[in-house]
Order: sequence, then C-alpha cells, then structure tokens
Amino acid sequence: MSKTESDSRVGEDVSPARELNAAVVGFMSEFKDFSNGVNAKLQKQDDRMNKLDRKTMMTSRAALATCAAENAPHQKAFAAYLRSGDDDALRGLELDGKSLNTSIAADGGYLVDPQTSDTVKGTLSSTASIRAIANVVNVDATSYDVLVDHTEMGAGWATEAGSVAETDTPQIDRITIPLHELSALPKASQRLLDDSAFDIEGWLAGRIADKFARSEAGAFINGDGIDKPTGLMTYPTVDNDVWAWGNIGYVPTGTAGGIDGGDAIVDLVYSLGAEYRANGTFVMNSKTAGTIRKLKDNDGRFLWSDGLAAGEPARLMGYPVLIAEDMPDIAADAMAIAFGDFGAGYTVAERPDIRVLRDPFSAKPHVLFYATKRVGGAVSDFGAIKLLKFATS
Repeated sequence: MSKTESDSRVGEDVSPARELNAAVVGFMSEFKDFSNGVNAKLQKQDDRMNKLDRKTMMTSRAALATCAAENAPHQKAFAAYLRSGDDDALRGLELDGKSLNTSIAADGGYLVDPQTSDTVKGTLSSTASIRAIANVVNVDATSYDVLVDHTEMGAGWATEAGSVAETDTPQIDRITIPLHELSALPKASQRLLDDSAFDIEGWLAGRIADKFARSEAGAFINGDGIDKPTGLMTYPTVDNDVWAWGNIGYVPTGTAGGIDGGDAIVDLVYSLGAEYRANGTFVMNSKTAGTIRKLKDNDGRFLWSDGLAAGEPARLMGYPVLIAEDMPDIAADAMAIAFGDFGAGYTVAERPDIRVLRDPFSAKPHVLFYATKRVGGAVSDFGAIKLLKFATS
C-alpha cells in the first residue's frame, strides 16, 4: 500500500490527530479493496471445485480408459475372427511371435489375444491344483529335461605325505518331461456370436480355463503319463524305512483305513529331509481334511489351524495345506495325504501359448472353437515328497 500523505493548507498547521485520522481512513480504504480481491478469487476457485465434483459424481460420465491403446487393434481383429471367421485383420497386423502363430496361419489357427490368455493363466494358477505349489517352467521344445544329482561325491582324510585314494563319483540322473496337448472344444451358435452385446472373449476364456484347470488338476495327481502328465500318485511307493531313488516313500498310520491320533502326522513330517521340510506343504482332499482337522495333541490342542488372514491357507502342524479334490479318500491302504517340498519334487512344464482354431462347419448351426495348450508334469525329486498310508504297515 502507498504511504498516505496529507498536504497542509498554506499558512495553516495540521494537528497530529487530523493527520493520523486521514492516514487510518486511507489504510482502511486500501485494505477493503485488497480484501474484496481475495474474496473474489476464493469464490472463483470454489465455483471451479464445485463444477469438478459434479462432473466426477455424474453416473453418466464415461470411465477413463485403463488399457493401452495399442492393444485395441488386435482385440478387435481377434474378436472379428471369433465372431465371423474374418482373419484379414489378423493377417494385416504387425505382431510379434507371441501374438500370431505364423507356422499354422494357413490352417486358420491363431493365438489367443494377450487379455484372454492372461485370464486363462490366472485361473489355472489360482485353482486348487499341484500347479499352485509345483515348479512351473516355460519351454519352447517338445520336452523338458531335469538333471538331478542325488548321490554323494565322496571325500576322505589325507595326510601330508600319504597317497590320496579315489573317492566315489556323483551320479546325475536325467528326468525327461514330455509335453502333451491339452485341448478344449466349446461351441456357440452363430446367432449368439452375431449379438454385439455378447462378450465372446470373456466367455471363451472362461470355458477354456474351466476345462483346462479340471483336466490339469486330475492329471497332476492321477495321470498315467500316456498322452497326459505323469501324476504324483502313479509312481512306485515303498516304506520310507527302505526308500530308494525312483520310488516315493510312505509312512503308515498303524490303523487300516483310519488314523488314531496325531503321531502319524508327526512321523510323516519328520520322514522328510530337513532340506525339504522348511518348504513343506500338505496335500489332501476335502473329506480327508474333515477327518484330520479333528485331531488333537496330548494337551487337547488341535493340530489344524485356520488361516489368520483372508486368502491364507489353513495349516497343519504349522505347514500350509492345499486342498486338491483329486487326491484319494481315506480307505484301507489308501495314500490320502502327501507332504513335501513340491517346488523341488514336482515340475510342470508348459508352452506359454494358447491356440484357437475356429470351425464353423463341423457342428452347424454352431461354431466350434478348438483351443489347445501343451503341458507336461512329472516328479523331479523323489526325496522331496512323502505319503501317508492308512494301513498297519
């Protein structure tokens, strides 16, 4: 603010009181102008914030895009192929090898677009299957080899001048896991495909995921290795006291078709080597879990404890429990519970791509969608998994 000045009239002296009064009047006038300016700016800012709030809360306002714009051309092209079989848009796209399978383009087979493929893989990973705790690897070949060194090299003490004797040489085993073709063949009517309101990609991903998840879960447990993975329960089993490589060791409960207490569970846990026990997981079906969770120790405390947080697995003796419905029920001589480090003991090998072939001719007036995926599985370390046998010996 400018300094208020008061000019005296010629020949007159201005009293200090009048001079002070004039200064105060000038100051108040300038302060009022400044205050009005600030209030105007605040009111303008408040109006802008109110307009922004009203626009944000309007239900009819379109949502902001959350996906990359470069994915849209491929999604539209793939949807057009599924609905009408028009593959011109797919052929014209410049895509990398993960998006288009050029080796079978002449047969009309194309890879699932990234959004659909991620949906399928997410569902497979979240299902109650050995896949959730096994070692999963992606390969581009027709098989996957696991090299396992399960023997000691040997060592000895030597003196300064004495000769050194030859020690044992380690043996390396090669376990080959072939990849098998997993397929699904859902169908839809052409009229349904022509309906623009129908989410063809979401429907296709759901049907494929459901079929693949159930088939995989069963094969990883009971598969015979013929055109499917080799299941955990199909390998030779021996009493853990005489266990040898190539077999899966088991611990008996001491009761045919039943279990009297928690001692057998303790024996099963400590039958596994210390190097595997830290990452141990129990695998059983729901019926077996209903029986095991009733077991108590000598102090009356349950061996079973539920997860403390949402999504956390239940625990048995402090180890997580995976409920796999393909495991056998409790019965005489049944091996209904597995315990081990499945990340080391079981390997799932798969190719990362999922292919879809559209067939509008074989099931008129329906359109078939032939989806395929190559996957294999086998035990990769026989010392990392033990079984509980509901038998006397």
